[in-house]
This record gives sequence, C-alpha cells and structure tokens, in this order.
Amino acid sequence: MYINDFIDYLQKERKMSKNSLEAYKRDVQEFIGFEGSRGMTDLSETSSTEIVAFLHELKMSGKSAATVNRKLASVRAFFNFMMNSGLIGSNPTADIKSPKIERKELEFLTLEEVDKLLETPDESIRGIRDKAILEVLYATGIRVSELIEADLEDINMRMGFITCAGEQSKARIVPLGRPARAALEKYIFEGRKMLIKENTEEKALFVNYYGKRITRQGLWKLLKEYGDKAGIEHRLTPNIIRNSFAVHMLQNGADLKSLQELMGHEDITATQAYLSVTKNRIKDVYDKTHPRA
Repeated sequence: MYINDFIDYLQKERKMSKNSLEAYKRDVQEFIGFEGSRGMTDLSETSSTEIVAFLHELKMSGKSAATVNRKLASVRAFFNFMMNSGLIGSNPTADIKSPKIERKELEFLTLEEVDKLLETPDESIRGIRDKAILEVLYATGIRVSELIEADLEDINMRMGFITCAGEQSKARIVPLGRPARAALEKYIFEGRKMLIKENTEEKALFVNYYGKRITRQGLWKLLKEYGDKAGIEHRLTPNIIRNSFAVHMLQNGADLKSLQELMGHEDITATQAYLSVTKNRIKDVYDKTHPRA
C-alpha cells in the first residue's frame, strides 16, 4: 500500500516526530476508508470531486474547520508524494482551498495565576515531581510532547538548560531559569529516586508512580487537578501554559525572533499570533493613562 511508503518518506526525509507520523497516517487512512465506502479502490484515479466529498463528510459529521484543514493537509501531502513518485500525473487537492478558521481568543494565565499555580504542589514525593513539571513548562514554554519525551540526559543542571528534540527532529536548547532549576534538582535527587525504585534503567525525566515515563493523559489530568486547586476558572492545559510563557516574554521585552527559537516554531507567523495580545495590552494601558486618549 502506498501509505506505508508515504510514512517512510515522512520519517526519513522530513524527519517528522512519532506523533506527527501517527496523525498523518490516521488522516490518510480515514480518507482511504472513505474512498472504499464509495467503491473507489484505485487511489491513482482520485479526482478533486472525491476530495471535496470527503471534506463535506467531515464537516457534516461536526468536525471543526481546524480539524478539516489538518486532514486536508495530510491528504494533500500524500498525493504530493504520489505525484513526485510518478504514481499520478497531478495532485487532485491542488485547487482545493482550506476552510477558513475563526481565530479563537488566545488563552493564557496572568502573572498572579501563574504564581498561585506554582505554589500549589505540596512537599510530598508527588508534589515535588509536579512542582518540577509546572516550573519547567512555564520556564521553557516547551510542548507537552517534548516534556513527556525528555530524558534525564537532556537536562544540563550545571549550565541550566534542557535539550528538546522538537518537531522534525530539529533539536534546540532552552534555558531553564533559577526556580525551574531548583525544582528540578529537588525532584531528580529526591522525588525521582523514590518513584523509579529499582527501575534504575529508566531514562525518562518525568515518571509516574510505576517508575515509567509519564503519559500525555497523566499530564493532562495533573494539570487539570492543579488548575482547579489554584482556582483557575478555565480548564488548565499544556498549551495555556505555553501561551502564558510566550505572552509574558513579549510583555517583558523579548524580541520575536528569539521567542520563535525558544518555542521551536518553524514559521515566525506562528509566533506573531502572540503579538495581538501585547498590542491589546499596550492600547489598554494607553487608554487608561494618556490624558487625551
């Protein structure tokens, strides 16, 4: 099947992460299943009509514009691969435009909410670990996948930074800051040792009660719990902490290019999305303080 060759290409040539590969494969398999349900067995005969029908089916099933866009991007990449491999003469998705996405208001924490959140964990073994997790997430703005996949060897305590593999296996070094370093040091030399017990071969930086690498589900549950304890009104997610890191950096004078490198954005337009928040803040300050505003 063409899809296996496609995934191999993404892995070897595009250096995509495991999560990205799984998402692409899932999306393309969904399209192939849709084609099969309509009696289509030869993908090389796919036309733009089938692509439009697939997108319409997604929309009618309640999928958001963002989800439809992602699936279209996956299918478009798949047919690009087939075209470049000489399997088809043209890409049936070439003239299909992506649905417009209504930009949601950016969710982030105030400095007061961050302080309250970071003070919430107690001094238990679990609390020591969770304090380190929260401090690292806010200090670095790294993605949830990067935190979960981080190994002990990715931390340089002496120099104070963490190495992240990032998307498409492009590694970057992100400073930790003193509070995060202190919380990590306490976790590594106290909490982690208690959690891994005899499982000394475990490489993961953050582990669960079984001494194994913490899961994405476990981390989301952890954040929801501490968000509730800290009295944060909206549900706390890793992305909200990442947004908070970016917004607070810009509010305190960080330049866009440096922030782009810290966050691991391939395209600076992804970083520019945070500018709207700081611009609105500047306007609010002007309106409240200028005598002729």
